[in-house]
Amino acid sequence: MTREVETPLGPARVTATEPAGAVVGTLVLGHGAGGGLGSADLTAVTAGAAAAGWRVLGVEQPWRVAGRRIAPAPPRLDEGWTAVLGTLRDDDRLSGPLVVGGRSAGARVACRTAATLGADGVLCLAFPLHPPGRPERSRADELTAVEVPLGVVQGERDAFGRPDELAAVLTGRPGASLYAVPGDHALTRSPDVVALAAVDWLAGVAGADPGDPATVSGAGAARPA
Repeated sequence: MTREVETPLGPARVTATEPAGAVVGTLVLGHGAGGGLGSADLTAVTAGAAAAGWRVLGVEQPWRVAGRRIAPAPPRLDEGWTAVLGTLRDDDRLSGPLVVGGRSAGARVACRTAATLGADGVLCLAFPLHPPGRPERSRADELTAVEVPLGVVQGERDAFGRPDELAAVLTGRPGASLYAVPGDHALTRSPDVVALAAVDWLAGVAGADPGDPATVSGAGAARPA
């Protein structure tokens, strides 16, 4: 089911994927700056999470709905996202534990807004720790600002930040889990493994288990080591 939601930046679009049975929680996912909700990782995680009992709400940001090719500045992205979540909460669509997340730029939005939205967890797919070849321009502060359980699924060859770079940021942080999976920033090589990692992490959130301090898992592992 797809609906439009008004925001100060114009209409956003929300696509709902419901579980077959009872809702164990709500996962709200945002897309990256270069694509929409149809990316391989988002598609696989949506299907996997719904099969595990999660209501999955995919949010297409206003700039994408309007047909623009370039995303606005981060504060504007956050504004649109926050407005959508406010409407979904008013409409009683955020049942159970609330996890916000997304891929790449969408993961950054989720990190920046998690506290404001009262999220119970944040799921990051291909978090862009830094621009390719520019590690000095780190966005680590966005990750370390997250105070609720945090799950990061990262491609082993991601030019925006390899798993070992993410581990250096997250190791020792209670409630943070890092999954290393095959592939690069696009996460197209093994989307089924991406979904497996995400669903494994979501199970901990549903069980109110904050998890262990972050370490890097082996590719395709079902749990962080």
